[in-house]
Amino acid sequence: MSAPAPIVTLTLNPSVDVTYELETLVDDRKVHADAYRYDPGGNGVNVARALSRLQVPAHACFVAAGEVGQMLQRLLQRQVAHVHALWVDGETRINVTLEQRVPSAQYEVIGVGPRLDANVLARMTQTVEQLVDGGYAVLTGSLPPGLPGDTYTRLAAALAARGARVVLDMQGDALREVLSSRPFLIKPNRYELEQLVGRALPTLGAVREAACGVQAAGVEHVCVSLGADGALLAHANGVWHGHAPRVAVRSTVGAGDSMLAGLVAGLARGDSPADALRLGLACGSGTAAQPGTELFDAAALPALLADAGVERG
Repeated sequence: MSAPAPIVTLTLNPSVDVTYELETLVDDRKVHADAYRYDPGGNGVNVARALSRLQVPAHACFVAAGEVGQMLQRLLQRQVAHVHALWVDGETRINVTLEQRVPSAQYEVIGVGPRLDANVLARMTQTVEQLVDGGYAVLTGSLPPGLPGDTYTRLAAALAARGARVVLDMQGDALREVLSSRPFLIKPNRYELEQLVGRALPTLGAVREAACGVQAAGVEHVCVSLGADGALLAHANGVWHGHAPRVAVRSTVGAGDSMLAGLVAGLARGDSPADALRLGLACGSGTAAQPGTELFDAAALPALLADAGVERG
C-alpha cells in the first residue's frame, strides 16, 4: 500500500494557552482559581493536536520565540509526532481563558506574538513546501505583526502550484483573496460566508445556495459551520447537512479547529463527504464538552459519531 499523503499545518502566530476555572470574578479583588491547565495553542497547532488524537500523522510547523516558545515546543512534542519550529527573536504569546461558573461565562484574553518579516516567512514557506509534497496544507489562524495581509494568498498559490491540496480557515478579505488559488477545502461560519458573498443568509436554503456558488467557482469542498444548526458541506457530488452531537458545552475554544481536523482526516483517508462531515462534527462537539483549551477525548468519539446525523440537503 502507498504511504498516506502528508498533512502539514502552519501556525505563524502560535501561543501557550492558559485556562483558569473560578467561581466568580470580582472587581479590584484577588480571585483564586480552583483549577488551571495549559496547552499548546494556535489554530494550526490545534488542528495538528486533533489529528494526532485521530491517529492521523501530521507535521506541525510553527514560529517560536523565547522562553514561552520553548514551553510551547515541549508541550506540543508530547502530543504531535512531527514538530517543526522556526525560531525568531522575541517571545511567543500567551493566551488566557477564564471560565467563570457563577454566572456562567467565558472570557478570553489574546496576547501579541513576535514581529515577523519576509525572511522568516520565506524560510517557513520553504519548510512547508518540502514537507507537504502533494499532500494537504492547512493554513489557518491570525497573522502576526509585520506580515502583509496577502500572506496567505501568496502562500496558498505557491503551495497549490506544487500540487498541494490547500485547506483554509480564515475570514474577510483574506478568505476572499485566497479563493483564486482554488483551495481543496474552506470552512467559514455563517457570518464569514455572508461576508464572502456580500449578503445576509438567514435560512439554511440561503446558506446552501451561497455555499454551492462558492464551490462551483473553484473550491472543491465548502463546509459552513452553523453553530446549533450543525454544519453544511457542499461538494461537486452534492450537499450534506449535519446535525452536531448533543453535548453539555463547557468551552468553545478549539472546537472549530477540531472540526476542521476531523474533516481533513476523513477526506484524506478516502471517506465520503458525508462521513467526513460526521467525523468533523463529532470532533468539534467533543472538544466543546471539554474544559478550557482541552480537545476531544478520542475514546468518546464512537458515541459522538453515533449521535451525529448527516443527510443530503
